[in-house]
Amino acid sequence: MNQIATELLKKIESKTATVGIVGLGYVGLPLSEACLRAGFKVVGFDIDRRKIDAIKAGTPYIHHLGQEFFDYLKGNAGFLGTTDAKDLQKADAILLCVPTPLGHHKEPDLSFVLDSTKLVAGVLRKGQLVVLESTTYPGTTRDEMGPILDATGLKRNEDYFLAYSPEREDPGSAKFSAATIPKLVGGTDEVSGKLAFALYSRVVKQAHFVSSAEVAETAKLLENIFRAVNIALVNEMKTVLTDMNIDVWEVVAAASTKPFGFMPFYPGPGLGGHCIPIDPFYLTWKAKEIGRAARFIELAGEVNTAMPHYVIERTQGALNDDRKSMKGAKVMVIGVAYKKNIDDSRESPSAEIIELLRDRGAEVCYHDPHIPTYPSMRKYRIDLKSVALTPDTLRSMDCVLILTDHDAVDYGALAEHAVLVVDTRNAMAQVPAARRKARVVKS
Repeated sequence: MNQIATELLKKIESKTATVGIVGLGYVGLPLSEACLRAGFKVVGFDIDRRKIDAIKAGTPYIHHLGQEFFDYLKGNAGFLGTTDAKDLQKADAILLCVPTPLGHHKEPDLSFVLDSTKLVAGVLRKGQLVVLESTTYPGTTRDEMGPILDATGLKRNEDYFLAYSPEREDPGSAKFSAATIPKLVGGTDEVSGKLAFALYSRVVKQAHFVSSAEVAETAKLLENIFRAVNIALVNEMKTVLTDMNIDVWEVVAAASTKPFGFMPFYPGPGLGGHCIPIDPFYLTWKAKEIGRAARFIELAGEVNTAMPHYVIERTQGALNDDRKSMKGAKVMVIGVAYKKNIDDSRESPSAEIIELLRDRGAEVCYHDPHIPTYPSMRKYRIDLKSVALTPDTLRSMDCVLILTDHDAVDYGALAEHAVLVVDTRNAMAQVPAARRKARVVKS
């Protein structure tokens, strides 16, 4: 370890280092709080002035984090929120927490990573550690970011240091937070990895050192591919078992009684969020680059992306049983967030399902206690506001379609006042059958 690295390590160990965080969204904002609570000063950078203004005013823009979270940031003298990249020169470690979406042909879109790397290159100085947190394919940190930072004239792993530590946020979780979720850390060389490990081991409860950035990048993909494949399996089971008049939810519950060798996954209307619908395709794309086919992963993707169409098929069938057509039917969607109890609609299957309903002539509205206005999306423009869940509104609907099972939804009201409920989340199981006046169809 040279003198530059040694001095940086001393700053990290003494917590006199300043941490810069690029991107104050669902990953960067909780990470900022964790670094502050660990005793580090933080420079939080985002190109969106509205986020900086909201933090300064103590106004929540990620609602599941809560008011207390934003009050803590607002009143903390150790936090500097900024839209000026020059402020990142004050940072000894710069952590990149930016999106990694897919392009139109499901190819990796690294534009946010590359743009933020160029931004960091503009302020890079000797003695800084740069860490990517965004989910991506193996080799991104070393082969895509490295050359951009090297072009500054500073020598990688001598003048500055480069590592990867994947985000593992679980939005809305009461059990896990940025500080309690274990972190993986791998560097583009051993020294960079050890510096990043020293930082994260002082911020989170557990940090695990791996031999390279590539190992950490791939481990993150495996985590989400594991979930995507198993969700695809249970989604496929649902379509098969439904035709056999077997309740997949009861089957999963029965299998879960085995204390080993089984982990329960649950079916739904499709995949949502920024990770599971996207991350597996980063590896399938990289596999094609080296002449390999990741057929298992691609098949899981096909099953999961087909689920919105299955939901439409089941909804159409349920309406037909009531001697009603999809065209002209009034349909209320319950829940448009990609998972329960959060205000995040990124990649939510609800957008595609609403579009499919509209394409078939249905009149669609939605109710979501966490998302009062449907935000604009890359592929869909919904232009709807959440409607109140009143008895009159429910009675006026031909079908109520549950896509997200928020705890704040009154399922008893659905059972009592709706005519038909199509349930993709088994949410109506919490209402005793004796109380249900609505006809409930599981999808």
